[in-house]
Amino acid sequence: MKSLAFPLILSFLPSLVVAQSTSVFIEDLTWTEVRDAIAAGKTTAIYYAGSTEQNGPGLALGKHNFIAHYIAQRIAEELGNALVYPTMPYAPTGDPIKKTGHMGFPGTVSVSEETFGAVARDVALSAIAAGFKNVALMGDHGGGQQTLKQIAKVLNAEWSLKGVHVYHISDLYYKEKAQMKEYLTKRHMAIDEHAGIDDTSEVMFIDKDHKWVRKDKLAQDVGKMGVRGDPTQASPELGQMFVEFKIKNAVTQIRSFTADTR
Repeated sequence: MKSLAFPLILSFLPSLVVAQSTSVFIEDLTWTEVRDAIAAGKTTAIYYAGSTEQNGPGLALGKHNFIAHYIAQRIAEELGNALVYPTMPYAPTGDPIKKTGHMGFPGTVSVSEETFGAVARDVALSAIAAGFKNVALMGDHGGGQQTLKQIAKVLNAEWSLKGVHVYHISDLYYKEKAQMKEYLTKRHMAIDEHAGIDDTSEVMFIDKDHKWVRKDKLAQDVGKMGVRGDPTQASPELGQMFVEFKIKNAVTQIRSFTADTR
């Protein structure tokens, strides 16, 4: 019996070994794993806000959330010293009472700038309480960028003398938009204002299970159906390039901010 039991125990060892998560996502870890990761040098926390908003008939409402989740992981892995807080799924997208902006389309969720900022602030403070020395705030949606900038400025002023820093990673959004516009302009392609080439391509690249893009419903639009651009020109190849722009821009800016604080 003993000779049979020993090989049986050995067969379970691989599963016991992988029980210790190597994920960069906070929600995948236990509190002791987070504690130990910080002690081992994972001292940068990433807070990435997405949005739940209409993207025309051809693209799922969670577009920004899908992109944020994927890119946050890639940024953390590139940095090597970061963990990622859960994606914030809501952003300012319009007035729900007056149904302005994206709120004229069913399924869209909007939070006020005050609520959006309060959540970012409280998550940042939670990261500081956990022991992170650098907190990077970023957003995939245009609305709320200035709020993230202001929250980072206020918190950084408050905590920097204590050796803790909070930064708004603006290059992820603004620099990528400029790079995308330059690329498309040179090739005489439609500029993506909303749910056009840029957005749709990025989701195509990330959407390995083909859940989020309705290719038969992609169409150029002037806003009546929620699209401002031409998603019919989108491709996974363009999406990969635009995603890599975001990752490189964010990693470079975070490293430049944290170079003197490690």
